[in-house]
Amino acid sequence: MTPNLIRQAAVMLSNLLEFSSPADAKLSEFFRNNRDLGTKERAFVAESVYGVLRRLRYLSAVTANDDNDPDDARKLLLAWMLRIQGMSIQKIESLLTEQQIEWAHTIKAKSTENLPLAVQADVRDWLWEKLVAQYGEKEALTIARSMHEQATLDLRVNTIKGTRDDVIAKFISENTSGEVNIAKTPYSPIGIRMPNRMNIGRHVLFTEGKIEVQDEGSQLLAHLVAAKRGMMVADFCAGAGGKTLAIGALMRNTGRIYAFDVSEKRLHNLGQRLKRSGLSNLNAQSISSETDPKLKRLNGKFDRVLVDAPCTGLGTLRRNPDLKWRQTPQDLAELTVKQASILARASKLTKVGGRLIYSTCSLLRDENEQIAESFLAAHPDFKLLNTAEILKQQQIDLDTGDYLKLLPHLHNTDGFFAAVFEKIDGINKSEKVVTPIIAVEEIKVEVATAELKAKKAAAKPKAVKEAVIKERVAKSKLVKEKTEVVTVVKEKVVKPKAAKAKLVKE
Repeated sequence: MTPNLIRQAAVMLSNLLEFSSPADAKLSEFFRNNRDLGTKERAFVAESVYGVLRRLRYLSAVTANDDNDPDDARKLLLAWMLRIQGMSIQKIESLLTEQQIEWAHTIKAKSTENLPLAVQADVRDWLWEKLVAQYGEKEALTIARSMHEQATLDLRVNTIKGTRDDVIAKFISENTSGEVNIAKTPYSPIGIRMPNRMNIGRHVLFTEGKIEVQDEGSQLLAHLVAAKRGMMVADFCAGAGGKTLAIGALMRNTGRIYAFDVSEKRLHNLGQRLKRSGLSNLNAQSISSETDPKLKRLNGKFDRVLVDAPCTGLGTLRRNPDLKWRQTPQDLAELTVKQASILARASKLTKVGGRLIYSTCSLLRDENEQIAESFLAAHPDFKLLNTAEILKQQQIDLDTGDYLKLLPHLHNTDGFFAAVFEKIDGINKSEKVVTPIIAVEEIKVEVATAELKAKKAAAKPKAVKEAVIKERVAKSKLVKEKTEVVTVVKEKVVKPKAAKAKLVKE
């Protein structure tokens, strides 16, 4: 650590505090413009600015002289080092100016007793109120604090090209990570977890397509789709295709997967990953929106339709801490409208007997249970399936109830929600039960011969057949050929609308 490195980190942090675009994109741009920075220097900048974003509200409280004091990136970095990292002033004093040393003593002495719970949770007031209303004060604080930790590095093994045991053995043999620091994910049967971050992008296992970076929760969602070999599957909001590729591998490269997204850039990134994966059963298509006309020809064609809907992303705050400062109540309201619209449109792609899977990486009921419940109320041709039972069929022992609900402090994954709906026959089974109703109907009959009358009478219901035959044969002895009106008793069956139409036609 040098004075210049602290200065560069402060410049980067000041840029991020504008919250005008995603933090990871701005950080990537910063590193492209500062290629002289070494690996350790880059790690310090990234760790420090993300550390401040995770604890921004708390750090603002210990650096502010009064409530209206604006955030200063240099003060925030000092507070992160002293109050979060636990560094001593003596250790960093040689790196600081006289003014910064004065700030450091003030920050170190600042009392944090009796801070509001929303400040302790490091979230905005509106989000804190949402969390408390949904989870209760104690669990809401636990969930929020679990987001202060850095996420682990989770990898998904591409089973088209290798096995989990082989990949783990390869890492250990290379001493990329010690045996203690690499483990199998507890739920996903194709996942690997590394507690410490490492640059995986240039590793041979990555470039050969044997592994992909993917949170365990996202891997579980691919298993929840439960696509079988030869099926037709749609990933309706595919993005860069992490879940799409996982589903394709689970299908053993059979059947057909359609990856839809409104962003051509994201689909381009999917194309790059597809080349590494070795999959050949994927078809990526750009759409203008969920109402794109090209989707109409695919209505009712898919065995599985996944809707990983655009959301606030509040379940990914360990990886994207800037989201809790960028999102607003208005953003949430707009997203819930969009989520409901996308789910309703995607349901039309599902065939009878097929499944529709709705998911988000959000913690909020507004985007999760509420959307699922509203969908079921408006679509009686779908029923809710139990996610625990579906996962059990995949040999995954994880029961969070009817819905899949993952939380960082419980499952060590990102926050995830998923609901699975099955499309059933639109006609209620009770309507298919037909009850015979006896009715009297006047029929104009052409009488030609006794034999013809007998033949027509034979076509009548059994209850009246013999009586009609005898009556008409007797009459035919008196009249060889005439037209008469015969009143007969005939069984009529009340049937559903479609059957009635057929009866009228006949």
